[in-house]
Amino acid sequence: MIRSRGRRPPPSAAATSAGVDHVRLSYVYLDSGDLDGYGSLLDEQAQVRRPDTPQGQGRAQTLRVHAGIAGPPARHELHRVVADGESVVVFGRYVRPPLDVEFADIFTLTDLGLLLGYQRFYFVAPG
Repeated sequence: MIRSRGRRPPPSAAATSAGVDHVRLSYVYLDSGDLDGYGSLLDEQAQVRRPDTPQGQGRAQTLRVHAGIAGPPARHELHRVVADGESVVVFGRYVRPPLDVEFADIFTLTDLGLLLGYQRFYFVAPG
C-alpha cells in the first residue's frame, strides 16, 4: 500500500467501527472507575492532552492521569459521536461536581481500532 506524505493509511471500516465502540466503552470504564478496563482499550503509545490534567504519554502514564479523575461522582453524558477513518470526535457534557461543562474529545485510532490518544476541549464562555 502506498502512503502519501508520510501518513499511514486509515484503518478499515471495521477497525473504525470497533474504534467507535472502544471510545464509547472508554467513557463507561472511566465513569465507573474501571482503569483496568480502560487500559485494555489503549494502545501502548497512547497519549492524552486535557486542559485539566498533566499530559500523558504511553499507556501507563495515561492511566495515571486518569486515576485522579475517574470514577464516581464523575460522569460523561455523550450527545454526539462522529467517526471518519482514524478519527472519532465526541461531543458531550462532563459532570464532576462542582464542574458541569460541555466538552469535545478528538480521538485518534490505531489500525486495529485501539485508542492511540485523544485531546479534550471544554466549552467555557469568554470573559
